[in-house]
Amino acid sequence: EDDDDLEEEHVTKIYYCSRTHSQLSQFVREVQKSPFGKDTRLVSLGSRQSLCVNEEVRRLGALQLINDRCTEMQKNKHEKKSDEDMEGKKRRVSRTVCPFYSYEQMQFLRDEVLVEVKDIEQLVALGRETKACPYYGSRYAIPAAQLVVLPYQMLLHEPTRSAAGIKLKDQVVIIDEAHNLIDTITCIHSAEVSGSQLCCAHSQLLQYMERYRKRLKAKNLMYIKQILYLLERFVAVLGGNVNQNPNCQAVSQTGTVLKSINDFLFQSQIDNINLFKVQRYCEKSLISRKLFGFVERYGGPATAVKTNKENQKLAGLQNFLLTLQQGSDKDGTPQSPPVEPEGDQLRTASPLMQIEGFLSALTNANQDGRVILNRQGTVGQSSLKFLLLNPAVHFAKVVEECRAVIIAGGTMQPVADFREQLLSCAGVDPARVVEFSCGHVIPPENILPIILCSGPSNQQLEFTYQTRDLPQMMDETGRILCNLCNVVPGGVVCFFPSYEYEKQVYAHWEKTGLLTRLATKKKIFQEPKKANQVEQVLVEYAKCIKRCSQAGGQMTGALLLSVVGGKMSEGINFSDDLGRCVIMVGMPYPNIKSPELQEKMTWLDKTMPRAAGQAPSRVLIENLCMKAVNQSIGRAIRHQKDFASILLLDHRYARPAIFNKLPQWIRERTQMKPAFGSAFAELRK
Repeated sequence: EDDDDLEEEHVTKIYYCSRTHSQLSQFVREVQKSPFGKDTRLVSLGSRQSLCVNEEVRRLGALQLINDRCTEMQKNKHEKKSDEDMEGKKRRVSRTVCPFYSYEQMQFLRDEVLVEVKDIEQLVALGRETKACPYYGSRYAIPAAQLVVLPYQMLLHEPTRSAAGIKLKDQVVIIDEAHNLIDTITCIHSAEVSGSQLCCAHSQLLQYMERYRKRLKAKNLMYIKQILYLLERFVAVLGGNVNQNPNCQAVSQTGTVLKSINDFLFQSQIDNINLFKVQRYCEKSLISRKLFGFVERYGGPATAVKTNKENQKLAGLQNFLLTLQQGSDKDGTPQSPPVEPEGDQLRTASPLMQIEGFLSALTNANQDGRVILNRQGTVGQSSLKFLLLNPAVHFAKVVEECRAVIIAGGTMQPVADFREQLLSCAGVDPARVVEFSCGHVIPPENILPIILCSGPSNQQLEFTYQTRDLPQMMDETGRILCNLCNVVPGGVVCFFPSYEYEKQVYAHWEKTGLLTRLATKKKIFQEPKKANQVEQVLVEYAKCIKRCSQAGGQMTGALLLSVVGGKMSEGINFSDDLGRCVIMVGMPYPNIKSPELQEKMTWLDKTMPRAAGQAPSRVLIENLCMKAVNQSIGRAIRHQKDFASILLLDHRYARPAIFNKLPQWIRERTQMKPAFGSAFAELRK
């Protein structure tokens, strides 16, 4: 246990984090190219999903499964083999040890990593070659490294941070691509569990307790009973009974209710249970992992068939999965569309893990979060979600410990959010906050931003919820696009405020024949809703533009209809011919009716001071809208020689409060055009 004196000292270092692995790899490649590349000790950290080199484990696919399997294999390494011979062969199957988890090889890997800068791909290749685990090997390299490159989650989530051996005391942290920082922190610390997960965990835990009742210590038994009670109460709050199949129980009052943490605890009648102790028990006893092993061992598909046919109760996990696969209940009543069994089996791999996340979320301070009860059709489909309202509580630790924190990004306007919601709430002295903003590398004449207040037939452009569905609004948008497609070469990207509105406009244009007129000049692409199809659409889009520019026929390129906040508005480059003109239809205000947003607004109005006569909630709505706009229009200019025009269709963009929230480099060059004629003339140039 005396590892403390052996612990390596952490040298002063920079932790650089970004959102995705590809962004991190890009950064590492820049370091490799730079003059510092030769003598910088850099290590890249990642999840097991991207770093594991054991093929059998990698094949499991889902992160939760990979994590469980990996930790189980290490446990096997530390346990004595004679331990459970009485169970016979059945036990020995899962008693495998990971061949890559060897101290000597990992120390070797660590030294190799520190000698020469490597990105994730190179790290994995090295791990395969040296038969050493990159996931743990890279962790050994943290103390001596000068630059640690890692995804957001690892740095911002305290348990993950300490597990990885990251020490922030007096270090420097750079958070890149930080325009989503507030949402990211909120997401990492929010948790959702469905009714079917609650029932499933209850059923598993109950069987586990019955089987090992004689071997469990009294104290452990007490905690297991407490967890069972919690699960039972959670299901009851959703309006169900834990002993029946969650997919057959209809919910009487559907809808969404928000509660403060304390109210939720009282309503579920669990305010007398010490959640902190339960949470500590879960961590110490690793109950969810034991349960996972238990279900894997005894929950073979055979058991499901033997159970009594009339028995409507939930006989173990298998029966539950069986009902999912059949997609309809035994009584022959058709159910909500059958769930793809594949995904669901993965998700329920260890339902207790998810629930532990929810329990630990409930230990937040009452004013910092809300519980959302979402009651849908059946108990199985209903869910409990914890929503974090105050991201600062979790960011405060980072800011306190670090010597410096740099929050950086290409489109960070409006910056006030960060200052108020993250920094001042986390108790940062205002004097410690320094703001720096610089211009863009492109020359001013390479960009033409225009705010357009009315269209070709002098229809005023105002896309509010009330007016945007009017046929004349959709027609006018179509006319503008038609005119643009006649003069703009290459690719045109048009952003709509939502998928629904994009569909509506598309259908309207189809009906009026406008689509066919557009299609003579540009091939039309729509942003897909499924993430896995995005790549394909982009490749086709790029191919089409390339073809047209070489062929020189009547077709001049392609038009991509996409959605603000969708897959295309972030992290994807429409450089050069892929985006010669970006059009923003209306203003992408968030859905003000969403209970989560309303709760956040109420919370802000209660806790934040009024700024310049505006209520904080109003400011939040505007900032969310403008962040989305800035993110989307920033897609077109990607390097020094790039050029593009940017068209904002809505007269409301000209209002000073809104206009001032555009990035400075765009704002300085923006032209306001009350009429379409003069704007069109500018574009033709």
